[in-house]
Amino acid sequence: MAILRQRKLMAALVVLTILSVQSKGTARTATSFLSLAKATAARQQATTTRMLSGYILTQQNELLPNVTVIAKSAAGEVRTVSDAKGEFRLAIPVGPVSLRFEAKNLTPLEQNIGPNDPTENLRIKVTVVIAPIQESVVIRDTTLNPTIDQRNDTVYKNTLFERDDQLVETLNAGINAGQHEGGGKSLEIRRFGYDLDHGGVNGGLKVLVNDVQQNQASQGHGQGYLGQLKSLSPELIDDVDILNGPFSAQYGDFSGLGVVQIRLKESFHDQLTLRVQDGNFNSRRVFVAYSPALEKVDSFFAYEGAYTDGPFINPGRYRRDNFTSNYTRHLDEHQSVSFKLNIGRNDFFSSGQIPLDLVATGQLDRFGFIDPFDGGRVRTGLFSAYYKKELAKGALLKIDGFLGRSLFDLFSNFTFFLNDPVFGDEIQQHDSRLQEGVNVQYLRPHKFGDKQAVLTVGSNFHTNQIQLGLFPTMDRNPNRLQLNQAAGIDNPGVLRTSAHADVTNFAGYAQEAVDLLHGRLHLEAGLRWDYFRFNVNNGVNQTPTTINFFSGVQSAAQLQPKASAAYTISDRVPLTFYVNYGRGINSQDARGVVEQPDSPKVATTDFYQASVAYNKRRFSISTDYFLIDHSNEQVYIPDDGTFEFKGPSRTTGYEVKASAQLLRYLSINGGLTQVTNGFFRGTFPRVYVDSAPHLVGNGGLTISGYKGFFAYLGYRHASNYILDGEDPTVRAAGLDVLDFSMRQRIRRWVDFNLSIDNLADKRYFETQNFLESRESPTAPIVARIHGTPGYSIGITAGLSFHLFTKKSK
Repeated sequence: MAILRQRKLMAALVVLTILSVQSKGTARTATSFLSLAKATAARQQATTTRMLSGYILTQQNELLPNVTVIAKSAAGEVRTVSDAKGEFRLAIPVGPVSLRFEAKNLTPLEQNIGPNDPTENLRIKVTVVIAPIQESVVIRDTTLNPTIDQRNDTVYKNTLFERDDQLVETLNAGINAGQHEGGGKSLEIRRFGYDLDHGGVNGGLKVLVNDVQQNQASQGHGQGYLGQLKSLSPELIDDVDILNGPFSAQYGDFSGLGVVQIRLKESFHDQLTLRVQDGNFNSRRVFVAYSPALEKVDSFFAYEGAYTDGPFINPGRYRRDNFTSNYTRHLDEHQSVSFKLNIGRNDFFSSGQIPLDLVATGQLDRFGFIDPFDGGRVRTGLFSAYYKKELAKGALLKIDGFLGRSLFDLFSNFTFFLNDPVFGDEIQQHDSRLQEGVNVQYLRPHKFGDKQAVLTVGSNFHTNQIQLGLFPTMDRNPNRLQLNQAAGIDNPGVLRTSAHADVTNFAGYAQEAVDLLHGRLHLEAGLRWDYFRFNVNNGVNQTPTTINFFSGVQSAAQLQPKASAAYTISDRVPLTFYVNYGRGINSQDARGVVEQPDSPKVATTDFYQASVAYNKRRFSISTDYFLIDHSNEQVYIPDDGTFEFKGPSRTTGYEVKASAQLLRYLSINGGLTQVTNGFFRGTFPRVYVDSAPHLVGNGGLTISGYKGFFAYLGYRHASNYILDGEDPTVRAAGLDVLDFSMRQRIRRWVDFNLSIDNLADKRYFETQNFLESRESPTAPIVARIHGTPGYSIGITAGLSFHLFTKKSK
């Protein structure tokens, strides 16, 4: 009724205005009466409406965006949607109002507001039916949960990346990643005090892009190799979930120290997106994406081309070309089907890991080299298909499958002239791979009495057919074995290996989650079973004077229990306690399994975590304590065909993470992971777990949303660390690096971007190893630290164009 009276008054004032204009015939009088009409209407509205505002939280006090807020009254209905900070604001009548909060995968909440009830700064707590890591409910990334770290696309769409390793460095979450060759090779990963090599040993870090596993089993260079990430374009990233342990039954192989799930966009806001950039070290890059406006379809076609020489005396000549496309058809309101294609090319030279004692004495430049032919070439192709259907009562069915093909050749020389003082130690590692996989998952919300619960069941199938080879080379020519034979040199250190491996992994899992005590207590329990089959044919180990053959079939199976609990003290105290346990696994290289059938085929990681999180609107902090037990593990070394057997080990430590909204446009965040101890169990004197920093930290200062301006100043730290478990005095140097990026909107359709890598021009080394080498045929053999230099300061500038904005659907 109030709104009706307001409209009648407005109409009457307009009529009086018209009559006045007709009688006096002056535009000035008409303007005065119109101004009077607007002012009177505004006063009338102020007395008949009030402002409703607040923020929306999950059961664990996590701010939640994209929740629809509906206000119903006698005057009608108004609605809004919570923003990226979980906040909402709208005008409602002064009388009684019925509120409803609803969104996909939420239990609808209704609340009544009386005429005299408070309406400002309301704190609304809702129940999430399906967890965000399983479905598309995305919690605000500044809210902290010790179990899951989350990233949205803000950094990826506003930062200029010249190299793919810069993308991985944005993950933080206690992950220390370092280059091993200077650009084109997969990063080495270290987390929770363990060196995971390229992602697949000591528990592993499982990385997926749209549910497709990036870790390659029984890879030519190393188990769990993450080279497929080279074909990932940063602008395509929509969001990232980082699971801080093996706590979800959905994930199996390589998940012992966590899971990184990267989801890509299905379309762009604009039909044409173009980014061009240029920088130091002969660096240049272009990204272009076409995303047509089609009914019931989300799609894009994107190309990325990048080149850099890096700061190296032997230019890197690092060239990447990636093509990615997506086509998602919404069949109806409840089901969709998607097809994705990714094709990548990667060519590079590198300076490898150089002896740091030679750098310290000035005999070798920090960016120098010994073997100019280090480097590699990679070709990848991946096709994947996805089907999703929302069923009755909130249930969800997801089916996806993929087919991948890759060719990999890596040329390395780690020890220079140690094993072959005549022709050098250069090797070629070859991996020709065909892989297929299928994933099926069913989620069913249900009730235990009046308690909300979710059942998740699923299955995974992944198989690889791989042709593997290790070839002694000279100047990238695989003829060094023949050169030794022709010279009559009986050198067992000159080894050629080849094999055809079929590796199959099948798994099934179930996980149940239930909310008790009105959502304040959340319990989960799960169980996963994995089966592996390793089949190796035509295996050959050959030296200049000997040849050995090996073949065989082996299998292994492993159960992995999961359990967790989260308890929130009360709705008024935003403090949540967590307890998590999970067993993760990492499989071994098929060649090692068949050649050493009595050794462990699958290693296990038991991860225990106790944590607490405090989440307010503008400030969040979480801390946790972890204990990790890793089992015996056999590691096959593809560099020389040898084996390394590691006994059971343990690491302990704690993490602290915090974020705060300091001002409207200014926020700060940071975190650290401190390993308090890491050692092999049952050793005396104690042998320590080596080759990983015990302190990893990160921090960031962000300005966002101010007149089209974005800026980010990031800091990352890694402590020095032990390289020899039996001699703690042999240590790798740590690092402290600042990175800066900014974006300024020039027009609605164009942005200026600037990024500065290593802002303080810090002199540091990334991956470092302790091993014997000989830099020339006549030099002595020396046990020394080898390292890959970090890039010196690099400045990149570019323009980003956003053209032909789509109309809202």
